[in-house]
Amino acid sequence: MLRWAATFFVIAIVSAVLGFGGIAAGASEIARILFFVFLIVFVLTLITGLTRR
Repeated sequence: MLRWAATFFVIAIVSAVLGFGGIAAGASEIARILFFVFLIVFVLTLITGLTRR
């Protein structure tokens, strides 16, 4: 999931440099959402891993 967030971030940067504002905004929004979902899943996995011991 972090790889997808990084991919959309790169797409956003490239499209912003080329002048495609709408595509850059959409890609950066998707990257931000995926990054936060990754963080939530990571924290949940970390908590469950610590409680199972």
